Amino acid sequence: MRHEEQGTKGRVRAAALILGVVLAGAAPPSAAAGADPAVVKEVASEVMRQLQDGGALRDAVRRGIEEFVRAQQKVRARAAAARASAAAARVAATRPVSVERDHVFGNPGAPISLIEYSDFECPFCKRFHPTARALVERYRGKVNWVYRHFPLSFHNPGAQKEAEASECAARQGGNKAFWRYADAIFKRTRSNGKGFPLAGLVPLASEQGLDAATFRKCLDSGRMAARVREDFDEGVRIGITGTPGNVLLNNRTGAVRLRAGAVPLEVLVGDVDSLLE
Repeated sequence: MRHEEQGTKGRVRAAALILGVVLAGAAPPSAAAGADPAVVKEVASEVMRQLQDGGALRDAVRRGIEEFVRAQQKVRARAAAARASAAAARVAATRPVSVERDHVFGNPGAPISLIEYSDFECPFCKRFHPTARALVERYRGKVNWVYRHFPLSFHNPGAQKEAEASECAARQGGNKAFWRYADAIFKRTRSNGKGFPLAGLVPLASEQGLDAATFRKCLDSGRMAARVREDFDEGVRIGITGTPGNVLLNNRTGAVRLRAGAVPLEVLVGDVDSLLE
């Protein structure tokens, strides 16, 4: 019995040796150097035939493919985790809300802030505008909404000048004037860069009860361009890449959630509830 087992193992080793030679396309090892080439070829062919007929070769190939896929999945998972960790670190550096610096809608002392990096010519920002307002109203003083500028280059010069115009409105009429002007822009623009005529920015200010001459002087001077750029640069530093780029911030604990795009109200509600806990 032991002799038969040794014989079987020997044949398996020989077959494996020959198979390795065939698959690798290499010369026979020294152990088979003295063998008849015709015999080696015949045995190799028989080994390959039996492997194929028995499905062993197919199974080996399948296992190899599966192992490769699993390895690639692990690599991608590690890369995704690294990106997520880096993104979390960036967004954690979001500048705290300041009522002296920021445009805040709702209770300035709310524990939660929805900080929106926005573009007046972005159609998704236009869609999101009433959602953000609804979130503030839903939580009755527990959530406020902070507007920060992020005019995208392909929406300029419209988006940039509209952002500057909103700052001129704020300079003349304060926080309430900013929000009235912002609401009016979003209501009237058709979006995508040329949705609101730049010639209409001053008349729109007059409609809001602002002094047209003062407003025009502010807008034409370009003095608010730096203010808009500050918001944009801050957004880039924390990882904002598109609009609306939304950061939900717990002003007491510093905990944050990043939400890109015009997300539905129920998604924001889930984030706020989590942050409040």
